[in-house]
Amino acid sequence: MRDDRFRPFETLLDETAALTILRDAVAGADDGEIFLERRRSEVLVLDDGRIRTASYDASEGFGLRAVRGEVAGYAHSTEISEASLRRAAETARLAVGAGGGVLAPPPAGTNRRLYSDADPLADAAFAARIDLLREIDAFARALDPRVVQVTASLSATHQEIEILRPEGIRLADVRPMARLNVAVIVERAGRRETGSAGGGGRYGLAGLMDRGHWEGVVREALRIAAVNLDAVAAPAGVLDVALGPGWPGILLHEAVGHGLEGDFNRKKTSAFAGLMGQRVAAPGVTVLDDGTIPDRRGSISIDDEGTPSARNVLIEDGILVGYMQDRQNARLMGVAPTGNGRRESHAHIPMPRMTNTYMLAGKDDPAGIVAGMRDGIWAVGFGGGQVDITNGKFVFSCTEAYRVRNGRVEEPLKGATLIGDGATALRHIRAIGTDMALDPGMGNCGKAGQWVPVGVGQPTLLIGGLTVGGSAA
Repeated sequence: MRDDRFRPFETLLDETAALTILRDAVAGADDGEIFLERRRSEVLVLDDGRIRTASYDASEGFGLRAVRGEVAGYAHSTEISEASLRRAAETARLAVGAGGGVLAPPPAGTNRRLYSDADPLADAAFAARIDLLREIDAFARALDPRVVQVTASLSATHQEIEILRPEGIRLADVRPMARLNVAVIVERAGRRETGSAGGGGRYGLAGLMDRGHWEGVVREALRIAAVNLDAVAAPAGVLDVALGPGWPGILLHEAVGHGLEGDFNRKKTSAFAGLMGQRVAAPGVTVLDDGTIPDRRGSISIDDEGTPSARNVLIEDGILVGYMQDRQNARLMGVAPTGNGRRESHAHIPMPRMTNTYMLAGKDDPAGIVAGMRDGIWAVGFGGGQVDITNGKFVFSCTEAYRVRNGRVEEPLKGATLIGDGATALRHIRAIGTDMALDPGMGNCGKAGQWVPVGVGQPTLLIGGLTVGGSAA
């Protein structure tokens, strides 16, 4: 059921009055819009047999932006009224001044729908969700007596946005999101290790709550934890590294993806600035950012400026061919917007952001890639990581990794970190598997204090000569 507090926007603002205020705010500017948002979200967390978190959040508000050149004036409010809109317009005008710009053409329209507009919060009663989390806890403990703690979470969000452009165009999108995650801690002989699994996408809770799905999530979390019980300290040194398919694409996202966002390249603070048309990766490497994949966590029918999302090729057969752009950076760089203008909420200004970023499959047999390694590491799971956009240097921690000797996968490793820089890693790719996969839907991306949901993916890859941090070999 719709929450009574979430009224249709047309009952909150008179469109004619709002359009007049917006046009006054962007007079002489290059661009601008009113971004309206309402959002409801619920998170349930069961930890060690008890409900630790049961939160519900409801919010609505608007942001008004006026853009001229490299300057943007932005004001936002949780009060959607003509009076607050006028105050926001006055604030935004201060940044752009008298102006003298010509209003940029509006985004192209689209009728494409990449996901349902159904409300995930309406899929199951509160009590049913609590019962599910308790059932997951009991199932995990029954699977293995070594399980000493279980944490299970279920979350759902329903976001509605509407964009009013100064030309009088109205654009709207309804974005569902649901996610299930399970983490377990196992203990043997006083040693404890953790494993986690889960994910979701732009759909309802029903599929995630299906027993056939959540049992698989629990088993995967337990498998990873059990593997880590036998892990030994990782070696340190320069080694060949094979990356598994799917979620290990987070390394590609961080080490390469951020460096291909338009604002960093316009300001020449990216390691890839000025390299358009040049070889930046090994032959066969093709990297895309694609917001058009149905139901994926990072997909958006339109971005937060109203531009339809797109399948954007960034690197093609090793050659840099494109950047991800919002409207402002695209205009300043003399190119077309790519549908990557994203913001965390109405309280945030849009900027170039990734959606689903992944590498296309190659021609190499995945099993043969690992079997061909003389001495190296096979990394199939990753945790946190950091990257310096200016030089592409990254550090990533592995949550599941194995030592490979003479083509044999041997002992699991604990404490392995991968250290390098994105540009060098791309050029040192020696093999690309046929098994491209997307992650299960668990990515969040941070930039300039804003967080948005994203997707990643890749096939099995062999990268030569990465620095591995661990204990002494």
